Amino acid sequence: MYISIEFKMNSMIVIYCDSILDNKLVDPDYENELIASKRNDFESFLISFEELSDENTEKALKLVNPQDKTTKAIYRGWMLTPVLYKKLYDGLLSKNIKLVNSPEEYIHTHYLPNSYEKIKAVTPKSNWIKLNGSIDIISVLKLASEFKNNPIIVKDYVKSEKHNWEEACYIPNASDSEKVKNVVDKFIELRGNSLNEGIVFRAFEQLEFLTEHSQSGMPLTKEFRVFFANKQIVSVFNYWDEGEYGDLKPNLDEFVEIAKGIDSNFFTMDVAQKKNGEWIIMELGDGQVAGLPDNANIDSFYYELKYIISSFLL
Repeated sequence: MYISIEFKMNSMIVIYCDSILDNKLVDPDYENELIASKRNDFESFLISFEELSDENTEKALKLVNPQDKTTKAIYRGWMLTPVLYKKLYDGLLSKNIKLVNSPEEYIHTHYLPNSYEKIKAVTPKSNWIKLNGSIDIISVLKLASEFKNNPIIVKDYVKSEKHNWEEACYIPNASDSEKVKNVVDKFIELRGNSLNEGIVFRAFEQLEFLTEHSQSGMPLTKEFRVFFANKQIVSVFNYWDEGEYGDLKPNLDEFVEIAKGIDSNFFTMDVAQKKNGEWIIMELGDGQVAGLPDNANIDSFYYELKYIISSFLL
């Protein structure tokens, strides 16, 4: 039995992005992860994020060796649109390498609207509108009006402009049409070509204050990032690298149950504490493109990950 498990562990692959300066070196932001993965018996290959972004899939994957049999893998790199993720998934599959999440599973946690029903009871009220090349301000204002005079934040299907808190994220009164229009306009301007799908409004929740961001001045709150693989907790990290968390730890029992219904094999769940002490889910994310905080014990992360993912069936 031990030999069988060891074989499975040694046949797991991590796909990293290469350095833009040298395609034989890992992107510097993932160098420590590559070192930790090797210490924990993962094999690794590098791909070109730039070539993949230009839809040159074959060239992007030229340094990835084909496998003799189907081998499980995870991608640890920069965020990909669903279209690019599918190209990566299909390109690797042609080399007998199967990413832990299918394209459908990737988008399930990558886009908030796709998983919202799964977490609706324990996440801020949200609504959204898809943009098709232009913004219909009447529809946007109608969407915001559903929150009446309560505060809201604006984001796209994936990201906000939270470090531009006052001008492109936070709206103190959802019924203030002029403020809504100004914030949404600025948000769209700042996101530019990186805007994902459409506009999402979310109820602003009063969370337990941690500190103010040292650069942007954005209020930081007591949040944690939980990595799940195969429906099991891999690691729990302080979301922010600033501020004193003390001995605070989230009660994850309810969230572990919710995780069992998420249509993904490797994902993150960001949880936060409200001022009344309740814990809520802020958002989900695909575990392959979710960042590790600076406070993360990377060796421990990969050590736990290899044992949990080794039991995942392709």
